[in-house]
Amino acid sequence: MHDFSRFIRDIPDFPRAGIIFKDITPLLGNPTAFHRAIDEFALRYKLEAVDVVAGTEARGFIFGAALAYRLGAAFVPIRKKSKLPYHTYEAIYDLEYGSDIMTIHQDAFSKDSRVLICDDLLATGGTLAASVELIEKLEGHIVGIAILIELTELNGRDQIPDYDIFSLIKY
Repeated sequence: MHDFSRFIRDIPDFPRAGIIFKDITPLLGNPTAFHRAIDEFALRYKLEAVDVVAGTEARGFIFGAALAYRLGAAFVPIRKKSKLPYHTYEAIYDLEYGSDIMTIHQDAFSKDSRVLICDDLLATGGTLAASVELIEKLEGHIVGIAILIELTELNGRDQIPDYDIFSLIKY
């Protein structure tokens, strides 16, 4: 596996003081690094017979759509409330101060579809736990969770302990 961390830029105090934002735009701006990241994900899941890649808003769309194309699978967006135009299921998740809601179209995929969830970052695990809940509401079979960056000290895996999580970068 390649060292993708050299393409991640730390931005201190963004979006607020005390946060170190992991900026993925240098990786996206480097065609070789971006292609290799998608290839690493595809290599990991090529034998899983993935029917659907579900990308979590918003940067999960970037990796998820490219990975779906690479795997020959469908792509389904998981979005924040009021962003999808058709009938949706909702999952509430906790934030540092309050909560938010993720949604998926009720007809996003058929029952028993093999679904790979893809996102750019695993921090506290709230967004991914909501994504898992939504896939399960549609009776999809989650074959794995593909993450570009995992912030291990925040223990996000604890929110979704029953699922295989594959991270390209761990901090």
